[in-house]
Amino acid sequence: MEQKSLIPVTVLTGYLGAGKTTLLNRILSEDHGRKYAVIVNEFGEIGIDNELILNTDEELFEMNNGCICCTVRGDLIRTMHGLLAKGGNFDAIIVETTGLADPGPVAQTFFVDGFLRSKTELDSVTTVVDAKHVEMRLADSREALEQIAFADQIVLNKTDLVSEEELRAIEAHIHRINPMAPIHRAQRANVNLDLILGRGGFNLERITELEPDFLNPEHGEAGHVHDEHCGHDHDHGHEHAASDHEHDHGIESISLKTDKPMDRRKIGRWLTELCKVRGPDILRAKGIIDVKDNPRRLVFQAVHMILEGDMQREWRPGEPRYSRMVFIGRNLDRAELQNGFEACIAEETPATAE
Repeated sequence: MEQKSLIPVTVLTGYLGAGKTTLLNRILSEDHGRKYAVIVNEFGEIGIDNELILNTDEELFEMNNGCICCTVRGDLIRTMHGLLAKGGNFDAIIVETTGLADPGPVAQTFFVDGFLRSKTELDSVTTVVDAKHVEMRLADSREALEQIAFADQIVLNKTDLVSEEELRAIEAHIHRINPMAPIHRAQRANVNLDLILGRGGFNLERITELEPDFLNPEHGEAGHVHDEHCGHDHDHGHEHAASDHEHDHGIESISLKTDKPMDRRKIGRWLTELCKVRGPDILRAKGIIDVKDNPRRLVFQAVHMILEGDMQREWRPGEPRYSRMVFIGRNLDRAELQNGFEACIAEETPATAE
């Protein structure tokens, strides 16, 4: 049987007015030579440029560059099945989630539906953020916060409307909520499409290439991975860390690290139990684990209660071995996570004792 490659799916999210429509119109009109299928939440309200539409076939709209657009009415799974059944030859699918509070259930769809798993793979959750209004949104909107917390990458749009100093403060704030997502600055959504499409953000083998900083133990034992310029000198003070994030509706990122090898069975049991019990509060988690007596690295990620993990490439000669996890979620108990993590450290046998 020939091995068919899976169609990558990008979930595009962002608060109203952030610039998602501008980005979608670019994808649907630019002469990029690729065929995208774009699923939009409500065709009427999103403002796809009518000039782009060639012919309409119930819920499918053909664009003049060969891309198509279809609308989600009701169930995403049903729409996806319909789109794939039509047998279109797409390079990629983009699902736009206007007004959906939490991209989580959309992302989960691609893990739980067997047919979709056989045809597609989730490539990334990409969140468009309006630089001018993001601080206001984060103060008053749980949705805006979840969209950032969930992202594999952020398109920080409208950067021309704020100063460089404000931009740096905004980026530091975004990194505090989500230390794993790189930020692409943009004006009028002019981000390079190759940067944001085909990222492999959910591909376990590629997690390690995508977030070099997330994996770099030198990036500090600090609770936040990218925050060199944040002026936070209290990352180790857990009480401070919690209060620091209270204005973020309880969403924070917690980073755990050890240089001691881990017990694979214990870590598996702990993560499984954690996702079962705390899954609704854990938006995203990723980690790389140094498994005792194993030359390969255990890489895992979680989306709410869905956890997947696998042994990936071998540690390179001379490469420092360590275990690193980042959890992004709501009402996370740092002490509970730290204790659970440390309980998975493998017992030393005399042979491996220093």
